[in-house]
Amino acid sequence: MTRGILIAGNESVLLSAIEAEAAKRTESYVFAPIINRFPGAAPQPSPKGEGSPLETHPTADSPARILLDWNPSSPISARTLILAAENRLERISDAILVCHSPQVRKDAADLSFADVEMLVNDHIKGWFFIVKELTAVFKARGEGTLALVYPDINETTGEDETPDLLGHSALAVFRSLTRNLLAAAFSEPFLTLGFTGSETGDDAGFAAFIFKQLEEKNRRGNGKLHKYGKLGFFK
Repeated sequence: MTRGILIAGNESVLLSAIEAEAAKRTESYVFAPIINRFPGAAPQPSPKGEGSPLETHPTADSPARILLDWNPSSPISARTLILAAENRLERISDAILVCHSPQVRKDAADLSFADVEMLVNDHIKGWFFIVKELTAVFKARGEGTLALVYPDINETTGEDETPDLLGHSALAVFRSLTRNLLAAAFSEPFLTLGFTGSETGDDAGFAAFIFKQLEEKNRRGNGKLHKYGKLGFFK
């Protein structure tokens, strides 16, 4: 894989691991993170346990990274992002969308209007808008790979701990979107692959597994949800 990779997703260790893997395999890639704006939300920890994963990761200053800003709540911004990525890369051959929403532990009755707006605008709308733009490009070209990535989380909540409400809501929507796209994959001229992994702490291994499948371009994997588990990978 020499070029044409777009990576978009939630600020997280998983996103950083996928970016690091891309940096090993291509001279340039477009990186479009969704920054966590929830006040008081539990951030996804960095590998060093300090700071934002996007700030502390070695790829932050990589010459291969083409950092593009976008507003997930705007369909115009999604279109502008795809056009800008195509201009910088010449073409998008592989688009990797990573949903790893921040944990927001609040009771439903305590949610503010701003909380709900940020959930919908930053962590739900954007996926539909960017998928719409990417599939239009891939359909017109007759090729491309759309990869949708999310963690397989089974939350355990302590007796005195409030369950994560907003993060799990966003993840549920992305999971449903992924299943819909995988079901329609065989009628499309491009490949659609889903990836999920259990919380093993092996984000680097999960990222390498994703890129292995992308590079194989195996149509037998089209429309499938590929799973990566603690004891290794399996499909």
